[in-house]
Amino acid sequence: MSGANGQSLLAVKELEVVYHRVATAIQGVSLRVPEGGVVAVVGSNGAGKTTTLRAISGFLDAEDVRVTEGTIEYRGQRIDGLHPHQRVRRGIVLVPERAKVFETLTVADNLAVNASSREARAERLRQVFAYFPLLGERQRQVAGYLSGGEKQMLAIAMALLCDPRLLLVDELSMGLAPLLVADLLATLQRMNRELGLSILLVEQNAMAALRIAHYAYVMENGRIVFDGTPDRLLRHQDVREFYLGVDAGGARSYERVKQYRRKRRWWG
Repeated sequence: MSGANGQSLLAVKELEVVYHRVATAIQGVSLRVPEGGVVAVVGSNGAGKTTTLRAISGFLDAEDVRVTEGTIEYRGQRIDGLHPHQRVRRGIVLVPERAKVFETLTVADNLAVNASSREARAERLRQVFAYFPLLGERQRQVAGYLSGGEKQMLAIAMALLCDPRLLLVDELSMGLAPLLVADLLATLQRMNRELGLSILLVEQNAMAALRIAHYAYVMENGRIVFDGTPDRLLRHQDVREFYLGVDAGGARSYERVKQYRRKRRWWG
């Protein structure tokens, strides 16, 4: 399988996920995240991106969704049979979509949830506040009164306190202003560079994700249809026009997208 350079931290091979024993959500998905890499999975809403992340993190069983084929390997060992908390202990931490935080608790209490000891908490909090100084200023504020962007900061900070080696980020840009999205992505890029944190970023805003990714996969109808470096994908006319939404004139034609998909039929 083609992919980014470097030793694989995560390797997903021919993954299939089925909803309610009937509907196939993803089929034959293979991807990898190299040690210290930033990898993006982009595609339209409903392409299977979030399901892929939830399969990797283990958060599927509660909704009668099952991995029926394929394997998930982390640091060379299979983890697809492990519970979510076991995967977290190994360093795989999910930042779910829509910035899920404990809204009735203060910012400080949200952050305290994921700290295992007083010493670890103090050290990790210094790190968190270096990346998100605003959270340090608002520790006593109830999380439910934070803005959407501030909740997203808090959700990432809570994940960082779990001491991740691989951070799974689901739809960071959802409902946020473009400038704030750019700031948050820049912070993730700093974490990757300064902490050596590997990141798998699922994102509907493909152009934003490609700005920080080292490698990317394009999903459509539960399958990977393209993969490559951001530069390669941006040079590919089909990807630019039908998955990134940019044609030669900078606009997207919905009718042409439909015609193109009918013509190619990658998914069978």
